[in-house]
Amino acid sequence: MRTRTYARSIAVTSAALVALTACGGGGDDGGSGSGGDASGGGEKQVNVYGTDGNTGSPLGEDFEEQGALAGMKGTLPLTELAGDFTDRLLTVDPNLGNTFNYAGETYDAVVLTALAAQLAGTNDANVFKAYVNGVTTGGEKCDSFQACIDIVNAGGNPDYDGVSGPLAFVDAGEPAAASFGIQQFGDDNKIDDSATRYVLAGDEANATTDEGPAPAAPGTTGEQLVIGTLLPLTGDLAFLGPPEVAGAKLAVQEVNAAGGVLGQDVRLEEGDSGDATTDTATQTVDRLLQAGVNAIVGAASSTVSLNVIDRITSAGVMQISPANTSDQFTDYADNGLYFRTAPPDVLQARALADLIAEDGNNTVGILARNDAYGTGLAENTRNNLLSGGLSEDQVVSVIYDPNAANFDSEVQQMVDLNPDGIVVIGFEESSRIIQGLNENGIGPQR
Repeated sequence: MRTRTYARSIAVTSAALVALTACGGGGDDGGSGSGGDASGGGEKQVNVYGTDGNTGSPLGEDFEEQGALAGMKGTLPLTELAGDFTDRLLTVDPNLGNTFNYAGETYDAVVLTALAAQLAGTNDANVFKAYVNGVTTGGEKCDSFQACIDIVNAGGNPDYDGVSGPLAFVDAGEPAAASFGIQQFGDDNKIDDSATRYVLAGDEANATTDEGPAPAAPGTTGEQLVIGTLLPLTGDLAFLGPPEVAGAKLAVQEVNAAGGVLGQDVRLEEGDSGDATTDTATQTVDRLLQAGVNAIVGAASSTVSLNVIDRITSAGVMQISPANTSDQFTDYADNGLYFRTAPPDVLQARALADLIAEDGNNTVGILARNDAYGTGLAENTRNNLLSGGLSEDQVVSVIYDPNAANFDSEVQQMVDLNPDGIVVIGFEESSRIIQGLNENGIGPQR
């Protein structure tokens, strides 16, 4: 296994925060510490941050005024995707534009499932689940299904380095380390790709050492592997649907082009997850189970997955999400049938807290939706900021109902706090919150 430490530099971050607190914060780059009032002359520019639920050009479609999101930054699980991969995605869906959020993680989820089934010699998830973690560690490196299946067919042990990164799962079936993108909106309210940079969090050395049982004989054939998708075609994460669907379709195409699994083409059954306000996911899961799927890729929303995970795993079907980040899944009683290619929020919170510290914010307000994703990421981010040197009264969290008629009260709490930085952890409702922040002079509006 290639061992690589993804250094967080806790001591450096802590020292930076303490120093900034002592000397009054940021400088002339729009950061914090200018000391002005948000409503008068010499006002400070509040730094506004998003996360993977709202950081993307689709957010800007809700804003007409130029510069409404200018300078807003966000963190999201993101690897610098190779041009040939995005080109292949665009052959599946030419309308993706440059929105590829979680496409790599979805692609990798399909490839891992296919490799585990072939190694196990069966499409029974209760058997091939034991091979999933091992596909990501130890053995011989490979970076495509074709290269990995060649190793399997030669009687070897593949270690898949995916499109989304090295993967390197821990025993809980999730990445030990991950790449995060720091993206920024430009004056046109779209992501400025030229400003995107990548940071790493976690440590690949924490990956499992259990590579699973002995594999089946090379070339073992068996019943068809059927993979279902539970991805957001509708609902508050619908902007993530197209790249995720394209990633799943591309992976199945390329797996089948390489000979398929167990001597047969993999069959893909597609389905909509909707969001947590509907029972779309439950209906889709029931349909997929009736269709005989062996594994389900999805959901994107952690809350949606929590609503259906028992339904899936109790049926003896594997669930592997490309976008769930809630820490609740790490220790969830899933009978070993739940996996994810997206990193847990404990890792994203480190990247987000480091970004906030880098920008010299001495006081931080966190607005987070009241669900497994929002509260978990908010708590982890707050804890990281506190451990980095900020005090309890310098980090204020406000949890909101994402289905509320308006967010006036929450916005007013941020106005009263008048922080250096504001983090918005939400989905499509984020646009209304940010509009409210702008109207009150504490948003990203420039």
